[in-house]
Amino acid sequence: MSKLKYLIVAGLLRIAGCLSLANAQRIGKFVGLLMWKLPTQPREVTGINLSICFPELSQPDHAAMTKESLKNTGMTMLEVPLMWEWPVEKCLDLIRETEGLELIDEAMADGSGLILLAPHLGNWELAGLFFSSRYKMAALYSPPNMPEFEDYMIRVRGRLGSELVRGDRRGLGRLTSILREGGVAGILPDQSPRGKGNAFAPFFGMEVKTMTLASKLMQRTGAKALVTYAERLENAEGFRIVVRQTEPDLDNKDAVTATTALNLTIEQCIRNIPGQYQWEYKRMRHRPAGEVNPYKPDRIC
Repeated sequence: MSKLKYLIVAGLLRIAGCLSLANAQRIGKFVGLLMWKLPTQPREVTGINLSICFPELSQPDHAAMTKESLKNTGMTMLEVPLMWEWPVEKCLDLIRETEGLELIDEAMADGSGLILLAPHLGNWELAGLFFSSRYKMAALYSPPNMPEFEDYMIRVRGRLGSELVRGDRRGLGRLTSILREGGVAGILPDQSPRGKGNAFAPFFGMEVKTMTLASKLMQRTGAKALVTYAERLENAEGFRIVVRQTEPDLDNKDAVTATTALNLTIEQCIRNIPGQYQWEYKRMRHRPAGEVNPYKPDRIC
């Protein structure tokens, strides 16, 4: 049954991969509008997250941002097959503008490794392709629920030689080695972490469980860190790759100080293009003991 499910998913990805960017985004917007109009979980979670993170919004502004967010979520869903199925050169041709690439050259000029923090903002798959086309790079990933899908995911994401490493002890050891060799490590920093490598830190004013991985890697390897995202341009014109400095203290030995800097770094990027963030993810579900789970108000963390 699992293999059949994989064959169906792989077939749908290949079909979607035949679309143009304009058509993929057009269909994605329609999918997003359906999620907005119907009583879906993405609409509910997006609304809760935006209420927490932007309490100053009026009711009409809140509704408009929820709608905009879900349209962008739909577009991301339909863009991913393009990034996985299109030839790499065709994907890279979608990048029309860049901002802040000189920060990478400056950070690596002395031979230091670099951690690229890529939150779920805009099209993170394209950002990964772009940087793996320019640097010796490894990216951390979590195995998908469908085992057969893992080989496919590794193959398409590693087309330019980017090495994908699991988020386990062995994978983290490999990531450390690459950074010590002066390479680049890509990390999605805004997921709710599992295991012991976390601390509670404010994200848009709410204390949430946050990964300590970036700060620990910086301490162990002397690597530097920058944050990046691929911003979606209007009217299917393509994308802008943006690279920015992180907040000070990201490498602080105090876990709360370091994770506070990490969340503030992510937050400032999101505020630039809030409609393109993945708000349907339950980022606030892991809170300090005794606090209410905002997605299930009858439950205490």
